[in-house]
Amino acid sequence: MVHRLEQLLSACAAILLMLLLGLVLVSVGLRYLLSTGIVGTEEAALWLFLALVALGMPLSLRGPLSLRLDGLTRLLPGRLKASADICADAFTAAAGFVLLAGGGAAATAMRSLSPVLGLPEAVRFACLSGGGLLLVITLLLVRISEGRAIGACLSLILAGAAVLAVPDVRIVSEWQPSMVAALAAGTGLALGAPLAHCLLVGVFLALPFGGGLGEAAIASSVAGGMSKFLLLAIPFFLLCGGLLTLSGAGARLVRLAEALVGHRKAGLAQTALLSGVLFSGASGSSVANAAFGAATFHPHLVRHGYPPERSAAIIAATSVLDNVIPPSIAFLLLAAATDLSVGALLVGGAYAGLLMALCLAVAIRLANGDSARSVRAGGDERRKALVKAVPALGLVGVVVGGIRFGVVTPTEAAALAAGYALLLAVAGRQGPAGLFSTFRRSAVEAAALGLLIGAAAPFAFLLAVDGVAGMVTNAVGTLGGNPWQVLLLCNLVLLAAGMVLDTGAAILLLGPILLPAAVAAGIDPVLFGVILVVNLMLGGLTPPVGMLVFVVSGTTGVPPATLFRAVIPYLVALLCALLALCLLTLLL
Repeated sequence: MVHRLEQLLSACAAILLMLLLGLVLVSVGLRYLLSTGIVGTEEAALWLFLALVALGMPLSLRGPLSLRLDGLTRLLPGRLKASADICADAFTAAAGFVLLAGGGAAATAMRSLSPVLGLPEAVRFACLSGGGLLLVITLLLVRISEGRAIGACLSLILAGAAVLAVPDVRIVSEWQPSMVAALAAGTGLALGAPLAHCLLVGVFLALPFGGGLGEAAIASSVAGGMSKFLLLAIPFFLLCGGLLTLSGAGARLVRLAEALVGHRKAGLAQTALLSGVLFSGASGSSVANAAFGAATFHPHLVRHGYPPERSAAIIAATSVLDNVIPPSIAFLLLAAATDLSVGALLVGGAYAGLLMALCLAVAIRLANGDSARSVRAGGDERRKALVKAVPALGLVGVVVGGIRFGVVTPTEAAALAAGYALLLAVAGRQGPAGLFSTFRRSAVEAAALGLLIGAAAPFAFLLAVDGVAGMVTNAVGTLGGNPWQVLLLCNLVLLAAGMVLDTGAAILLLGPILLPAAVAAGIDPVLFGVILVVNLMLGGLTPPVGMLVFVVSGTTGVPPATLFRAVIPYLVALLCALLALCLLTLLL
C-alpha cells in the first residue's frame, strides 16, 4: 500500500516536472525564434512548482532526502530510541497538521485572483493543505508497514494536541521568538526528525512567545518562500545531471579524465577528481555527484588496490566541488536569499572550485602516491576522448555564458541544459522507462529541496523581526570593522553551522544575516558569498550530519565512522583552499 502510494505520488510529480520543463522551453523558444511569448508563463511555472513540492512532500520521509540528524538516537538503548522515534514522528505529524490547517485557513480567507492568469489564489494554499494531509497519511502508513502502528498513533495524538493547544497559549518571557524557534527545531533535529519539519514546527511553537505566525501565516510564508522564478532552476539542474548520466555522457567525461591524468601518480584517484570537476559543470548537485562517483569509481578503485574507505573518502571529498563549480544550486539559493548577482557568483565559484580541485589533487597525490595508475593515453586517444565529451562539456558554456552575458535567466539556462541533456539521452536510444525514472527521481529531489526552502522562509521571517541581522552587525562592529576579524568570526560561525545544518538551510538562514556584516566591514559581497558557500560545503564531510559521507557510505557499504576518519586528509586540503580564498579576499 505504501509503495503504491509513493509510486503514484512520484509519478505525478514527474509529470509536473515534464510540464514545467516544457512550459519554460516553449517560452524561451518563442521569445528567441518568433520574438513573442506566452502570457503568464512565469506565474504558471511557479504554481506547477508549488504543486510538485506538495505532491513530493511525503516522499522525503525516508532516505538521505529526509535530512535527519539521527546519529544521536542510534546510540540510545531500545526503549529510549523508541520514545525518541515517537517524538520525531510527532514533529513530522505536527508539520503536516500545521500545513493542513494553515493552508486550508489561508485558502478559505483568500478571495483574490492571480495577477496574470486570473486564477484563484486559494488554489496555491489548497496545494499546501493537501501536501500536509498526504504527509500525515504517508507517515501513518509507513509506520504501520514497519509494525509501529501504536507508536504512530501516539505521535499523531501528541502532534494534534500540540497544534490545537498552542494558538491559545500566551507565555510572558524575555526569550525572543526566534530563539524559541531555534531551540524547538534543534530539539526536533536531535530526536531525528526531518530538518524541514523541525523548522516549521519550531516557528509554530514560538507563537505563544510572541512569534506572531499562526498556521495560516506559516502556510502563506512557505508559499511565498517557494514563489521565486530563480528557484525553478533547481529541478532543471537536477534533471540535467540525471539525464547526462543516463545518456552515457557522464561515462564519456570519465574516459576523458582518465586519458588526461590516469597515468600520473595516484592516477585512478586523480581521474575520479577530474571527472568530478567535469561532471560538476553538468549536475549542479553535490549529492548527485556523490551518488554518481560512488557507483562509477568505487568498484574500479577497489579492484586496483585502493582500500575501500580510502576510495570512498576520495569520492566524498571530490563531490564537494559540485556545488561550487557552476552550475551550482548552492549559489542559486544564495542569490535568491540575498539578491546577489547569479552570474558573478557563478564566475567566482568557478575560480574557487579550481583552487579547491588543485588542493585536493595535491592531497590525493601525497596520500595515494604509491597506488595504481593506468597506461598513458596517446595523443589520438586523448583527442577522441575530448571529441566524445564535447557535448557534455558544452553545457558549462551554455549555462555560465548565457547567465553571465544576460542572454537568458538562470532558470531558462537550466531549462535549456535539461532540454539538451534530454536530447542526448534520446539520441543515446534510452527508452521511455529510463527517461521517466530519471524525471521521477529528479522531481522527488526537487520537492525535498523546495520544501526545505519553503520551511526556511517563516524561520527567516522570525530572525528578521527579532533583528538578528542587526545584532550580528553590531557584534561585528565591536571588532572595529577589521575585515580579517570579521571574516574569521563569520567563518567560525559557518563551520559550526555546517556541522549541524544542511547546506541549503544554512545558506537560506545565515546568508541574509552574515552578508550585511561582511559588507559593513568592507568585504566584497560576491567574494564573501563564494566563501560562505565553500565553507558550508565542507559540512558535507564533517560529523554529525555529513550528508556527502552518508550518501557515499550508503552506496559503497563503508561504515560512516570509518569514512569520516578516512576523509580527514582531504578535509584539511579543502580547509587550506578556504584559507587561501579568505586571504585573496582580504588582499583584493
